[in-house]
Parts: sequence; C-alpha cells; structure tokens
Amino acid sequence: MKIWIDGALVDKEHAQVSVFDHGLLYGDGVFEGIRAYGGRVFKLKTHLERLLASAKSIRLTMHYTLRELEQAVRETVEANAASDAYIRLVVTRGVGPLGLSPFTCPKPCTFVIVDRIQLYPKEMYAQGMPVVVARRPRIPVECLDPSVKSLNYLNNILAKIEAIDAGVHEAIMLNTDGEVCECTGDNIFLVMGGRLVTPPTSAGLLNGVTRGFVMDTLAPVMGITVEERRFRIEDLFTADEVFLTGTAAEIIGVTKIDGEQFGDGSVGPITQQLMAEFRRRVSKDAPED
Repeated sequence: MKIWIDGALVDKEHAQVSVFDHGLLYGDGVFEGIRAYGGRVFKLKTHLERLLASAKSIRLTMHYTLRELEQAVRETVEANAASDAYIRLVVTRGVGPLGLSPFTCPKPCTFVIVDRIQLYPKEMYAQGMPVVVARRPRIPVECLDPSVKSLNYLNNILAKIEAIDAGVHEAIMLNTDGEVCECTGDNIFLVMGGRLVTPPTSAGLLNGVTRGFVMDTLAPVMGITVEERRFRIEDLFTADEVFLTGTAAEIIGVTKIDGEQFGDGSVGPITQQLMAEFRRRVSKDAPED
C-alpha cells in the first residue's frame, strides 16, 4: 500500500506522523472520507471544497491548493491500483511544542490513504439494520460547529460505544434540545407520505456529501420532495421508512430502533429505490463535481 504524505508517495510502513503533531496531541485538524467507484472519485470537488472550508473555519493555513489536493488523491488512487476504494484525506495542524496554541505549528501535515472500508455487514443492506438512540447528546453547534469535519470525533465515538454495547452497529444522536440530529457516522432521513424529511444542519449535524446527493440529485430525478425540518425521536415511529446516508455507509435502511421493529421489519420501497438509483449512478459514471 502506498500513502501520499506531504508531496511524496511512500510505503505504508514508512508513512509517519510525529508524536508532536497537534493533530495527535489535541485532535487539531480536518479530514474527508471519499469514495472511488470504477476509477472515478465520487464528488471529489465537493469533498475538497468542504475540506478547505473546514480548514478556514479553524484558521488552519493550507499548504496545498484544491487542484494540488485533487492531484494527490488521484495519484494515490492510481498508485494503489484502486478503482473501487475508500479514501481518507487528512490535514493536521502539524508539529509544534506542547501547549494548545495552534500558531506555534509552522506547517500542517497532509496525507492521503487509499484503502477499503465496510461499516456494516452486506446482508444489512438487503435486510435493514437495527439501531439504538444514544443517551449521549451531540455537542451543541455553539460549542463545536459540526460543519467543521475535524479530527475530534470523541463525541461520536462515545455514542458509538453505546451502540456496540447494545449489540448494534449504529446509534441515533439527539441534540441537547432532544431533537434528532444524526448518527455517529451517518445522516438520517425519514420517509413520510412519500416525501423525505431530514433535520436541517442548524440542528447540529454535518452536511454530508451523500446526504446532499440524495437531496439534490436522487430525490428530484425520482420525483420525491425533500423537506428539512426539526423533529423528535417519537416522529421516527410515525414515519413510513427510516434510512441513513454517508460516504462509507452509502444508503442503508433502518428496521429496528431500540429493539422495537420499524414498520413490517423490511427495508421500505422508497429506500430500496434510492439505494438502487445510487448504485446505478455510481457504478455507471460516478459524478466527480
């Protein structure tokens, strides 16, 4: 495996980040998870624009332009002969002395990993997956804006531990007002009366790239209306269907919440249609913008 790190492709065994890097010491940095399908990098421009926006939000000065990062991703995909892959692009604050100040780090560290990922068992995409509602709330927007895809994922990890302890793969997270926010690594949608309903980003969630693809591309071409509005956990049980979206997860239906079967226990028809349309589009000619 080849890793791109600060302008050079190196073997996995030689890809090293300093123990004095503030990304390691303080979770100070940003990242993107990206997919490649059939040699095309899905929504690469959108991912890179989000990365640059995240970096700007935390006043992290990038040493590579969007075009240079695009080239780095493509070089790494090619070097690993990975036509279908999961890509992790990371920018840390870089090496600096101990202490919280980010301005003591003269240069960020940038690296690209190309590998594979399988968040959920394959059979769950056909049968649906059970989830739980996490007791731990999402960090409020006022404390840490989730539009910044930062290296600090401890809030999500602790909720993920709740899911694992309950014997499932995912947990729904609520904001501090008790409203449905997102899952530990995925966005959430309801199907209600033939339309899609999803929380607005102001509720405290990451504006996922796959979320946007469902809302802006898949739903319109399928004639499905999308509504962004706040809702609470009880609304999940009055919905016709529930599904999750994410770069690693793609689209997956939910069939059980906190042990309670959802609907008839099968993946709903609209979720199935969206999954099929997503698969058709990324398999044929995955959009890169």
